Amino acid sequence: MFRYIDIRSYFNRVGFTFRALKSHNFRLFFYGQIVSLMGTYIQNLALGWLIYRLTNSPFLLGVIGFAGQIPSFFLTPIAGVYADRVNRRMVLIGSQVLSMVMAFTLALLYFTGDIQIWHIILIAAINGVALAFDTPFRHAFLIEMVGDKNLLQNAIALNSTLINSARFIGPTIGGLIIAWLDEGWCFVINGFSFLAVITSLIYMRVKPLNLHHRKGSILQELAEGLQYSYQNTTIRYLLLLIASIGFIGLPFQVFLPVFARDILHGDSQLLGFLTGALGAGALVGAFFLASRKGIRGLPKIVLLSSTMFGFGLFLFSLSNVLTVSLLVIFFTGFGMIVQFAAANTLLQHIVDEDKRGRVVALYGLSFMGLTPLGSLLLGSISPSIGVQVTLAISGLLCLVAVGFFSTKLRIISKAVMASEK
Repeated sequence: MFRYIDIRSYFNRVGFTFRALKSHNFRLFFYGQIVSLMGTYIQNLALGWLIYRLTNSPFLLGVIGFAGQIPSFFLTPIAGVYADRVNRRMVLIGSQVLSMVMAFTLALLYFTGDIQIWHIILIAAINGVALAFDTPFRHAFLIEMVGDKNLLQNAIALNSTLINSARFIGPTIGGLIIAWLDEGWCFVINGFSFLAVITSLIYMRVKPLNLHHRKGSILQELAEGLQYSYQNTTIRYLLLLIASIGFIGLPFQVFLPVFARDILHGDSQLLGFLTGALGAGALVGAFFLASRKGIRGLPKIVLLSSTMFGFGLFLFSLSNVLTVSLLVIFFTGFGMIVQFAAANTLLQHIVDEDKRGRVVALYGLSFMGLTPLGSLLLGSISPSIGVQVTLAISGLLCLVAVGFFSTKLRIISKAVMASEK
């Protein structure tokens, strides 16, 4: 009897962790994204490996990271304004179609033998434009998908679970495909994978929110969102932390091919294992957040997970031993996703509905828009002092940002507790 109760309790807990799947729309999105994101991470690994194989240049890895994300720096704030104005689902469909076309274009250029570095940079930039609109619209659209604010925290965590399941599995598959075939087939697979999420968005039964048709200019509404975010202390300090980590910490991912080949002396499969270990840690972190109820205690979780990320990045940068690197990058991935998903949950919980698009756009800008600048900066520095020293400094600077955030923890915790009442 005791064992039976334990088993039943376990399955109840599992059901609670996936409770947002009770929503028909979110369930469609969840399954469509599983396929689509798998293809995305297969392509990301293949692209990094192809660039490094053709150029042997860590700097160009930084350039590609810059090209793929710099559009977010300029366009995400504007996209956030439109996310409070227009039909979010239709824009999401458009962004996915554009990314699908780019994947097939990469495949065509590869198989015809015409592919050049400038092609890859241009396609990365176009994908960056799609991503600049996709991110704020997708985050703002979550409340429409689930239809119940009580399920929002779980939906955000499960969305992170999707991303990191793909981050865990996709690169491993990508490494095998490159070893058995070549990079071009990774691009083909990614192109077809977009059909799953496009279909899920088309078949959703969504009751659009009453988005007000404003008469103010884009710049006026953008300024309103910035002022609102600055005046709210919780939003301000969360965005400041995420922006700091996004600028000096997240660019480490573009240098994984260097660690796989030159530091750990492996091949594309080892790159897949490193990226997979990062994704596995992030996946565990996402499940951890999905199993939580309520937002109380999340500010402290943001602090602890950010600390874990900073220390993990520092230790990973110094390791020349494969087993140590895989273990450390696992915990780095855990800290990475927990801090960002927990911060997103807090922001979405406290934001006013008519400013949701603009605030989540600033959240996306904090890591998507600033990460390419960090990629370019670190890519420029690394040839002089070495990739390992560069990332060690990045890890230490992340810990400095965490230290500042810790001084504001009490203020943020009080504000979060007040919002629950």
